[in-house]
Amino acid sequence: MKQVFYNLLQSEVKIINIIAKHYVRQKGKWFRPVLVLLSGRLCGELTAESYKAAALIEMLHNATLIHDDVVDDATVRRGGPSLNSIWKNKIPVLMGDYILARSLTTASELESLKAIEILSSTSARMSQGEISQLVKSRKKDITEEEYFQIISDKTAALISACCQLGGITVTKDIEKIAALESFGEKLGLAFQIKDDLLDFQGEEKVFGKKKGTDIKNGKITLPLIHALKQVDRSKKYRVIRKVKKKANRSDVKSVIQFIFDNGGVEYSQNKAESIIKEAKNALEVFPDSVYKKALLELSDYVLNRNK
Repeated sequence: MKQVFYNLLQSEVKIINIIAKHYVRQKGKWFRPVLVLLSGRLCGELTAESYKAAALIEMLHNATLIHDDVVDDATVRRGGPSLNSIWKNKIPVLMGDYILARSLTTASELESLKAIEILSSTSARMSQGEISQLVKSRKKDITEEEYFQIISDKTAALISACCQLGGITVTKDIEKIAALESFGEKLGLAFQIKDDLLDFQGEEKVFGKKKGTDIKNGKITLPLIHALKQVDRSKKYRVIRKVKKKANRSDVKSVIQFIFDNGGVEYSQNKAESIIKEAKNALEVFPDSVYKKALLELSDYVLNRNK
C-alpha cells in the first residue's frame, strides 16, 4: 500500500519525491486505507480500483494534515518533525496542494461518478469543519451540538468516505454501501473524540504530539465543553481565558486538571463508547466473516488506542 501511495506522488520535481519519501517512512497507522480495503473485502473480492481508492484516501488525508500543521504551527507529526518545521511554511502548503491535486486525478481514474461525488463532498466538508472550528475556537463559545457538527465534517466525513469507497469499488448493493457509510460516520465521530481525549491523556513519544496541544492552539473540544457546563459563569470564563494561542505550561496544566476534576474525560469516553456501539450495529446487515470481525475489532481499537 505504501508503495502505491509513493508511486502516485512521483514527480519530475525532486523536492516532491523527497517529501513523499519522508511521509512513507513515518510511523502512520494507515488506518484509513485499511478501512477502505476491509470495507471492500466485506462486500466481495477487492479490485484494482479498491487499492487506488485506498491510496487516494491516504493522499487526501495527508494533504489536510500538512495544511493543519501549518495553521497550528505544529512542530511534531507522528513522532517526527512536521514538514513545516523542516521546510517552513511555503513548501508544505504547496506540497499539500499537490497531494490534493494528485488525489483528485487518481479519483478520476476510478471511472465511478459516485466515487468522485463522495470525494468532492468529503473535501468540501473537511474544509468547512476546519474553518468552523477555527472561527468557533476564536470566539470560545462552542456548544456540544456545534462540536459534533464540526467533527462530523472534519473527521467523520473522511472515515465514512473510506468505507463507502471500499464498498463501491466491489459492489453496487445500495443497502451494503449505506451501512458502510453509517458505520464510517459513527466510527469517525468516536475516533475524533478519542483523539481529543488523547490530547490530555497521551504520552508525547507514543501519541506523536505534545500534551495540551489543543489548549495551546485555542481549541475547545468535548472534554472541556462538558467540564465548563459544570461550573458557574465566572469560573467558566476564568478557564476559557487560559485556552489561547501559545498558552504557557502552567495554564495548560491547570486547564487539563480542570477537565479531569469536572468529569470531562469520563463523559467524553462514555460518549465515544456509545457511538461505537451504534457503529457496530450498522454492520449487522453483513454476515459474519473474518473481515466483519476485523472491522469490529478496529472499532474497539479506536476506543482503546493510545496514539
